[in-house]
Amino acid sequence: MAFAVVAHYRCAPADEATVRAALLKMRDLTPTEPANLAYEVHAEADQAGSYVLYEQYTDRAGFEAHKATDHFAELIVGCVLPLLTERTVTFAEVL
Repeated sequence: MAFAVVAHYRCAPADEATVRAALLKMRDLTPTEPANLAYEVHAEADQAGSYVLYEQYTDRAGFEAHKATDHFAELIVGCVLPLLTERTVTFAEVL
């Protein structure tokens, strides 16, 4: 059964360009992972600095492998997470 992740990120307007650039790099790199089925980045309409990510993996192990990649460590852990003012993550099984 496929495994989905929906993440809501919010950052200060001053950090928006940095966060956006990192998320767009993730969008380019993540689909090269063997277990990735989808990785979509959305900017919330009328909410500066707010993003919604939709990710889908073949299974939860695929998502855990995603979190172990160098690009996740560099771009998400090292760049995006320190700049967030809010973060929520929902995990789901695809029906």
